[in-house]
Amino acid sequence: MPNRSNLIAAVAAIALVASCSDRKPAAYTGPYAKQVSEAVPAIENAVGRDDLLANVTLYWLTGAIGSSFWPYYARMHRPWPIPEGQTVGVPTGYAEFPKEILSPPRSLAAKTYTRLQRWTRMEKGGHFAALEQPAALAAEIEQFFRPLAG
Repeated sequence: MPNRSNLIAAVAAIALVASCSDRKPAAYTGPYAKQVSEAVPAIENAVGRDDLLANVTLYWLTGAIGSSFWPYYARMHRPWPIPEGQTVGVPTGYAEFPKEILSPPRSLAAKTYTRLQRWTRMEKGGHFAALEQPAALAAEIEQFFRPLAG
């Protein structure tokens, strides 16, 4: 029997096909995208229509929409992946985008990620930062790794 995230993925794929038209591409994902992106009132203000459609199509045609739901489903139905009292000791950085769904407090993150070397508040962007602010994200990743390169 399929799990609930697979069912949601199937419904999302069907809804996407049913809702797309020349006037409202990706109508199913549009309202969600607006909530977690810098684009107000339209996602196209932050992400070009072609890029948005290419991204949605990639998820849809490959069936990857289901696996993209798994972390959210697992978080709701399983314990936190890092057991209480354990830490992560590798160099860690965090780019905090203002429209991200969740933004943990740095003090809380530092308790688990003991080598938190970089925490940057980005000027704009959201959950789709790689689409919305690719240059800013790439620059931040480069800045994080530069001192580690030796």
